[in-house]
Amino acid sequence: MENPVFYFDFGSPNAYLACRVLPGIEARTGARFRHVPVLLGGLFKLTGNQSPITAYAGIPHKLAYQHLEIRRFVARYGLTAFRMNPHFPVNTLMLMRGAVAAEAENCAAAYNEAMFHFMWEEPRKLDDPAVLQQTLIDAGLPAERLLARAQEQEIKDRLAANTREAYDHGAFGIPSFLVGKELYFGKDRLQDIEEELRAKTAQPAERSAAGPVGSE
Repeated sequence: MENPVFYFDFGSPNAYLACRVLPGIEARTGARFRHVPVLLGGLFKLTGNQSPITAYAGIPHKLAYQHLEIRRFVARYGLTAFRMNPHFPVNTLMLMRGAVAAEAENCAAAYNEAMFHFMWEEPRKLDDPAVLQQTLIDAGLPAERLLARAQEQEIKDRLAANTREAYDHGAFGIPSFLVGKELYFGKDRLQDIEEELRAKTAQPAERSAAGPVGSE
């Protein structure tokens, strides 16, 4: 089975929350998610979608409910480190280019962990270039190298290609996931994703013993 895909942008609190739950799913299913950085703003432009803060600006009850769902999710999974970033929304263009640069520099896991941490656990204004540089230094990452590579056309093109790839698979927001060719959107689909991964990794004998779907 090919690795499931996690499309993410650091600017999405729901992407952070989903990312913190994925290791448990991986441990239970044996799957390993491929983390693919995309630019949420670019995905919005491709699809004509808008962020909830814009789309629901005139519907305060809907915005309030979204915050309620975040609190419920945090409580369900014990994600007590989560803090809403006081600078939200944050322009993530440099951060996401940096994620692609970190892949090229073989430090993607450490970079992604640092960006999610300093966006949603120890919040900083990461669209301030000086703050971003200091954050990379604090995380023990090669700040100058990553920031320089993030300006290379190849890196910019790769991020654009990732975003287009997500769009071509039907994505319209973040977080989005692919299991095989099936698209799942949102942190609330993680249980469905886990069930699908279990089904795909089950041995033929296990499937046979379970009986056909819908049988009683």
